[in-house]
Amino acid sequence: MNKFCIFILALACFAGLRLPSQAAAVQAIPIATPVVTVPDAGSIAASVSGSVAASVAHHTRDRETDLPVSEQQTIRKSFSLTAAAGKNTLLVDNVWGSIEVVGTSGNQIQLVVNQDIRAETKDRLEAAKKEVTLDISQTDNSVRLFVNGPFRCNCNDCGGVNFHEDPGYRVRMDFELQVPNNIDLTLKTVNEGLISVQHVSGSYSLHNVNGKIDMLDIAGSGVVKTINGGVKITFRENPRENSSFASLNGNVELYFASNLSADFRFKTFNGRVYTDFPMTSLPQRTATEERRNGRFVFRADRYSGGRVGSGGVEITAENLNGDIRILEHHD
Repeated sequence: MNKFCIFILALACFAGLRLPSQAAAVQAIPIATPVVTVPDAGSIAASVSGSVAASVAHHTRDRETDLPVSEQQTIRKSFSLTAAAGKNTLLVDNVWGSIEVVGTSGNQIQLVVNQDIRAETKDRLEAAKKEVTLDISQTDNSVRLFVNGPFRCNCNDCGGVNFHEDPGYRVRMDFELQVPNNIDLTLKTVNEGLISVQHVSGSYSLHNVNGKIDMLDIAGSGVVKTINGGVKITFRENPRENSSFASLNGNVELYFASNLSADFRFKTFNGRVYTDFPMTSLPQRTATEERRNGRFVFRADRYSGGRVGSGGVEITAENLNGDIRILEHHD
């Protein structure tokens, strides 16, 4: 299995990550200290996968000097949406490059894609233009932007992206979008790009591999995960539904409105947990039991729990290397 495939496998591994517990230091009010356990095989594999992801990203940057032939173009397109027909949704599935989304009061999606193709030779550049496409589709109020190419696969264990050999080119697409501010978002990218979202109140599912995720002036709920990069979310309105925020290698910083009332679950290995809010500790959940291959398997809960205010929605924050900060957002 080549490095890139292992690197993509890190994303799938992280989705089900089970980290060993560590005493969590909480500013002002301590959270219950979990039992210290020996790292299990899954957590060790996750740590190794994160290292592989970092080395592959470095290798990709080194490859720039080997791709001297280049061509750039800009793609522009707009989509009209009508909220009366149902909930607006946008899916962007990228591979190389950033995704930046800004919410507006309009009812259109305005798309700008800056495409940069780099190749070893002119022949490889022409191959890239034929083999890598931006597939665009709209159904009612749902818009889908999908970067397609030979690197796509149908395998579930590698995230739908896999390189069996070096194609001799790299196609980077940087997305800039203006969207209705109540839209639901599903955004994905893999390499050399950040995900940035501003002024959106819909639900969200954001996944990155080698890059950070920033969200500003947010009023929705959802899931945010990256491997190599930090997560920073600033809420205009606190989540009304259960939400999850995670990074393998990076800080998780969550800025909430002052009227926060929620139940938190924390898990980190090489880091600490801090909070601006008065927090009371919650007991660890009891171990769960399942039967596997004729044997009973017990899974211990390795999260620390803390309640802010009277409690409410469950907010999960976890990482391997980095701090977790639960902060108050001041206008």
